[in-house]
Amino acid sequence: MTVGVAPSPHRDTLAGEEPLELRVNGRSLAVTMRTPGADFDLAAGFLVSEGVITQNRDLLAMRYCAGEDEDGVNQFNVLDLNLASDVPPPSADAARAFFTTSSCGLCGKASIDAVRTRSRFAAPDDTLSVSSTTLASLPDRLRAAQNVFEHTGGLHAAALFTPTGDLVIVREDVGRHNAVDKVVGWALREGRLPLVDMILLVSGRASFELVQKAVMAGIPMLCAISAPSSLAVDLARETRLTLVGFLRGDSMVVYAGAERVISEPA
Repeated sequence: MTVGVAPSPHRDTLAGEEPLELRVNGRSLAVTMRTPGADFDLAAGFLVSEGVITQNRDLLAMRYCAGEDEDGVNQFNVLDLNLASDVPPPSADAARAFFTTSSCGLCGKASIDAVRTRSRFAAPDDTLSVSSTTLASLPDRLRAAQNVFEHTGGLHAAALFTPTGDLVIVREDVGRHNAVDKVVGWALREGRLPLVDMILLVSGRASFELVQKAVMAGIPMLCAISAPSSLAVDLARETRLTLVGFLRGDSMVVYAGAERVISEPA
């Protein structure tokens, strides 16, 4: 509808959003609102973020449970995950007894202490260095790879890039934390954790939880198009993660870990 022009009906393409319940060894762990697609990556990445698994062998099987609608069509909204026998199941504190909204991955946590999950990967002791010119080029490369956003305009994205700016993987979702979990889960299933030589770029802001997810996956650098929160900056400094915000055009703000960013003239 345009101001001053008579409205007319038309079809619009919208981003999908449906609940997904994750069950571990038969026990319900979490329910999240997500965009269907790459659900196995989402589930695997969620378990990495929760500190449950760190390698592909930790996860024996993933399968959809039967969940039919009135027409007998499986909705594929329940995933059953089986852990290896030597992997301890998630603690009761990690279980989320109610829906996690697509904008807040922290809902259901008992306290901030429960959120500060310690990564099984050591603090980054890497030689990663990235030029400011390369970092400035990443948002356009991410935008060009957002196929679903192109049609809906309503999805977050997360992507992994090499230090030279090559796109490795991109995932989209209505929830920014889900998009990151899908990227991390893909890396786990490909046997690529920890991601010590990668840059994680997110299309929105950098929250505390996104910093935590990067740390849990062994990622040394997180960049965001928008602003970070104060708690995200605190956690980045504590864990030696490089955190870049307001990555737009030829400018950026480096909030933590500036030693990994090589300044270059425009």
